[in-house]
Amino acid sequence: MPRPIESPRQRLVRQALDRHEARLLAYAARCVGGVDAARDIVQEAFLRLCRVETPPPDDALRPWLYRVCRNLAIDHLRKEGRMHALEHVQQLTDPATAEHEPYGSNPASHAEHAEETVRLLACVADLPARQQEVVRLRFQDALSYRDIAVVTGASVSHVGVLLHDAMHTLRRRLAAAPCERSHS
Repeated sequence: MPRPIESPRQRLVRQALDRHEARLLAYAARCVGGVDAARDIVQEAFLRLCRVETPPPDDALRPWLYRVCRNLAIDHLRKEGRMHALEHVQQLTDPATAEHEPYGSNPASHAEHAEETVRLLACVADLPARQQEVVRLRFQDALSYRDIAVVTGASVSHVGVLLHDAMHTLRRRLAAAPCERSHS
């Protein structure tokens, strides 16, 4: 039986799913602190892509999807009645979210890297929320300054300032002493 012909919109959505779904799911899970809610958020983002009258051009699609996911995550957290710090160590140590294993079978290197990662993430968790968000979008999701500006609603120059301040703080804290995870 021949495959049905896809409309341009169906092709756009299918290609967007193929390219962006996994990263959006990881992003949404970090935002809301759980995979189940993140799946709902990502699904709703793609449904909105299906429904939008004029889809964003290809070069603006990725930041558009992140922006929709971010807004849906904020709505979800508001509905839950809680705005809390994101839990990131669990996300990084979850094999389902790992893209590759850079340390192969060397357990010592892997353990050392894991310890450094936990320390770095604890320091990131102590940054102001806005700085945390831009650091994660830049380094975990590999978004450009322009794309981060679209996602967060900040100007490109303000994204640069936030990243600069965050990196300066992280360098200083990592050089001084171990960061402790603060629990509110």
